[in-house]
Amino acid sequence: MSIHGSRDRRGKTGVHALAEAVFKRILVKLSGEALKGPLPFGVDPATTEDVANQIKQLKEMGVQVAMVIGGGNIFRGMAASSRGMDRVSADYIGMLATVMNALAMQDALEKLDVPTRVQTAIEMRGFAEPFIRRRAIRHLEKGRVVIFAAGTGSPYFTTDTTAALRASEVSADAILKATKVDGVYTADPATHPDARRYETLTYQEALEKRLKIMDASAFALCMDNGIPIIVCNFNDAANLRRIVGGDASAGTLITG
Repeated sequence: MSIHGSRDRRGKTGVHALAEAVFKRILVKLSGEALKGPLPFGVDPATTEDVANQIKQLKEMGVQVAMVIGGGNIFRGMAASSRGMDRVSADYIGMLATVMNALAMQDALEKLDVPTRVQTAIEMRGFAEPFIRRRAIRHLEKGRVVIFAAGTGSPYFTTDTTAALRASEVSADAILKATKVDGVYTADPATHPDARRYETLTYQEALEKRLKIMDASAFALCMDNGIPIIVCNFNDAANLRRIVGGDASAGTLITG
């Protein structure tokens, strides 16, 4: 399976925009668990550095990289809500958790000499920029990694929806959803050894099969804006680089 680019919103053809990569601009969606490594919760500096190295490799391929990182390694709003906390309050705490992860990732990237900006949906001027679409695009064009934090700024929206929204706003060519498995399976491969991995899916198939890759709002945004989603395993350091280089066999490609 290979990834075929389509004409993007900046008038360049995805496959030929760069010699090294099939995408010019991507958004990497990471779960908060991607940063905790062997720890039961929180941020593991060594694991965060490993993730930062993967992002640096994408930058060295000439790709413009934006990121959205969840907050589940610190706080899960929906889980707290299910135990009696007010849902809106719980979601705001979850947004703050994503900001903490964004700052940790910014620190790891800049130690590798990768210029990075954190933009938040809720103003926190002491250590981050407010989200401004044109400024975010300008940062990307200047070669800076932009990390979008604090979700959409409103409760009841997941970081998956944030990723789809921000990818649409900055005209990303694809969303790379980095998970613990190397794609989308017919069942949980951890408990079903006979589960089969999908090489490709349409948005509609993913919704009909209830595969729980992203929530319905995120899928709707990706469908409406023609943004492919590639699900891959972040534990393999080469996967992101392989996918951006055109080898989608390292994950599952979801398109229209």
